[in-house]
Amino acid sequence: MDDINFWIGVIATMAFAVTGVLAIADRGVDIFGVLVLGVITAIGGGTIRDIVLGTPVFWSENQIYVWLALGASVLTFAAEPFFTQPQIYRWMLYIDGFGAALFGIQGANKAWGMDFGLPVAPVILGVITAIGGGLIRDILAGKKTLIMSHELYAIPVTLGCCAYVLVLNFLPQYALEGSVACMLGIFGLRAAAIHWDLRVPKMFITKTR
Repeated sequence: MDDINFWIGVIATMAFAVTGVLAIADRGVDIFGVLVLGVITAIGGGTIRDIVLGTPVFWSENQIYVWLALGASVLTFAAEPFFTQPQIYRWMLYIDGFGAALFGIQGANKAWGMDFGLPVAPVILGVITAIGGGLIRDILAGKKTLIMSHELYAIPVTLGCCAYVLVLNFLPQYALEGSVACMLGIFGLRAAAIHWDLRVPKMFITKTR
């Protein structure tokens, strides 16, 4: 299972970097900016999680994640016309969604395993692991963040992490099965949002004179 998680993490890291670069392609960013924003998108969430937990940052012990993020960012910069093709970009969004599901559950599991702020902190850190890098990227690029864009992205991760924490609390003997089920649940909701362009309802504010 560790090997499977590693390879899925590798693919997801590259997908995060690719979609991270494509998200700021319209900003006319140079190669250095692309590298910075691509890497931040890929590893930013896990970095914040580990700093909060007070543990060695995950990529300091296995720098392959940094190199993969750099490589994927350069490739996207050089082959932007290929990645911006509607079909290719759509597939990258699905892979990105699967990566968010994996990273969210991994983040929640790491916090739970360290007995950190149970039961709320594992949910929060799971969400941060999944979307933290994208939030930092959007802030640095001056874009509307994921939370403010009405995109159905953070909500599936939050629901999945909540469900996983419930499994760990009440059915710990089914932790493995629960992690897989919650991961698939997050990905299923995200995939549905991509396929049907589902959005979070906006708040309607009535202006008064």
